[in-house]
Amino acid sequence: MKTNLLIVLGASLALAAGCTQDTSQAEKPEAIALTEEAAGHYCQMVILEHDGPKAQAHLAGLPEPLWFSQVRDGIAYLKSPEQSAELLVLYVNDMGEAKSWSDPGQDNWIDAQTAYFVVGSDAIGGMGAPELAPFSDQEKAEAFAGRRGGKVLRLEDIPAETVLSPVELMPSPQGGNS
Repeated sequence: MKTNLLIVLGASLALAAGCTQDTSQAEKPEAIALTEEAAGHYCQMVILEHDGPKAQAHLAGLPEPLWFSQVRDGIAYLKSPEQSAELLVLYVNDMGEAKSWSDPGQDNWIDAQTAYFVVGSDAIGGMGAPELAPFSDQEKAEAFAGRRGGKVLRLEDIPAETVLSPVELMPSPQGGNS
């Protein structure tokens, strides 16, 4: 009788453990293709009107991502001390797969956690601030840094002040600062 009770108790505990889910980690959503309707989270401007790589942040409880006109802005959002929402994933354009700086692509997204970022190059983003150029391939990132300056870092190695400190905006190719 004791053996049967132990078997039933053990089976009940195993069943209970198997049915328990960790709901603290929401499922990572897929990247969304960039469309003409996408507006920058900070500037509310149409993202496709700006050169350079973009970012999209997926937050728990929101059906659509927050769009960023520059990767720098997406990482600034992520590293901001005021940011309290549960970030599920931050996607950035893979510039190793981009047609050009002015056409970074609409569906070549990579998880920022796995990207190699060129930081401190001469690359200027669509909003006129220095840009962090993301790549899925480390060799392509190093080649970009060799041509345009900067160093290759992983997301966790980018200091917060790199994206949160004020910068002098550079004129956009159209001649303005937007």
